Amino acid sequence: MSDKTTTAEQVVSRLRSGMTLGIGGWGSRRKPMALVRALLRSDVTDLTIVSYGGPDVGMLAAAGRVRKLVTPFVTLDSIPLEPHYRAARERGAFDLMEIDEAMFMWGLHAAANRLPFLPVRAGIGSDVMRVNPGLRTVTSPYDDGETFVAMPALRLDAALVHVNRADRQGNGQYLGPDPYFDDLFCEAADTAYVSCERIVDTAELTKEAAPQTLLIKRHTVSGVVEAPGGAHFTSCAPDYARDEHVQREYATTPWEDFRARFLDGDEQAYQSAVQAWHKEQP
Repeated sequence: MSDKTTTAEQVVSRLRSGMTLGIGGWGSRRKPMALVRALLRSDVTDLTIVSYGGPDVGMLAAAGRVRKLVTPFVTLDSIPLEPHYRAARERGAFDLMEIDEAMFMWGLHAAANRLPFLPVRAGIGSDVMRVNPGLRTVTSPYDDGETFVAMPALRLDAALVHVNRADRQGNGQYLGPDPYFDDLFCEAADTAYVSCERIVDTAELTKEAAPQTLLIKRHTVSGVVEAPGGAHFTSCAPDYARDEHVQREYATTPWEDFRARFLDGDEQAYQSAVQAWHKEQP
C-alpha cells in the first residue's frame, strides 16, 4: 500500500484559487489549524469554504481568501460569535449560504454518495428557504405526498480534516467524544488531506481503541500530515483542550496584529510564538 505522508506545505501546493474547500471539525473543536495556517501563508484565494465554522472560517475571511461560505454557523464555542467572521460578513466580503445543521449534513451525504440532492425535512417552514432562494422543494412520489427540501450535494474539490491518529496509508482515527462528520468531508471531496497528532503503524490504531474509532478510510485520503498540536488553538480531545488564552487573544486582537504576532513565519515560528505568549501571562 502506498505511503501518503506529506507536509502541510505540500498539501497547500496542491490547492488552487477558486476551489471549493471543505474543512472538518466543529466550531472551535478539532479544526485542522496547521493546514489552515499553511493555507494562509500561501497565495490561494477566491475559495468557497464549506464548514461547521470556527476560527478556520474567521481567519480565512479576515485574510480575504473567501468568495463564498456555506455553513450552518460560525462560532468559537466558549465565545459564541466569531468576531473576525462577523466583521468580514458585515462589510460584505463574501457571499453566504447559511443553512440548517441537518441540511448541511445531508448535503455532505449527498455528495459522498454522488447524488445531486437528498430530500430533508429540515428547513421547511423556516427562513432558510427565504434567505436561500435557490433552494428547491420536491414532493414525495408515494401516497404521503409530503414536501421536502431538495438539499443539493455539497461537492468538494478538496477537504482538510484533523484527527488524533493516522497511519501512513490514510486511515484516520478519532479518540474524542465526537466524529464531527470528518468522514463525510473526505468522502464528499475529490481529494482529502488528513493531519493528525501522531502517525502510527496500522496495527497500533486498534491496540488501545475500538475499531469504530477508525473514522476515515484510506481510499478517501490523498495525503497524511503528522502535525503535533495541529488543531491548536482549538481542542483535540483527549490529546489537549482548547487553548482559551490564545483563543481570547485571537478574538480580541485586530486581525493584522494577531497575524503578525502568531502567523508570520512557518509552523515552528507559530509554536514558538504561542509558547512565548504563554510565558508573558501572569
